[in-house]
Amino acid sequence: MSQPNPNPNPEGDGAYGWGPTQPGYGYPNPAPGYGYPGPGQGYDPTMAGQPVPAAQAGGGAPLVSIGDITVMNHGIVTPSGTLPLRGAVWNATDMSRTEEKIPTHAIILAVIFFLFCLLGLLFLLMKERRTTGFIQVMVTSGGKHHSTMVQATGPDSFQQVMGQVAYARSLSSM
Repeated sequence: MSQPNPNPNPEGDGAYGWGPTQPGYGYPNPAPGYGYPGPGQGYDPTMAGQPVPAAQAGGGAPLVSIGDITVMNHGIVTPSGTLPLRGAVWNATDMSRTEEKIPTHAIILAVIFFLFCLLGLLFLLMKERRTTGFIQVMVTSGGKHHSTMVQATGPDSFQQVMGQVAYARSLSSM
């Protein structure tokens, strides 16, 4: 080679030295602040995205889950923290809509068969239903409030969510 080695060994013998000469981020020790809180670091339940310890969540299996709201034995677990279960107020609002339209293939078939006979107009009776939107579920308890949006997948989505909300209301009244 006519060019000098671009990364010579730091000991100065001219051999190629692989890697950085000083430890970089996370090498050789793990980076601070990565992963779960270490010893001496407290847990802040108001920080979204942090894992909730089982002792704070009431332990046990979830009784019902609505969006990102999970109802446990002794509390309501949300991304913004744990709310008390007793005396919680639940509300649900349907913000979905169902549209009905004639599909494109029905229009094409109606035009094609209209030329042959008038029965092609019967293809215009074909309808396609599509539900879009969300269902908003709100819970208020212990001076805290949390709201979540559940996607409506069909015309019966609101009844399914209202069944879950009714069950959560019955647990809150105990």
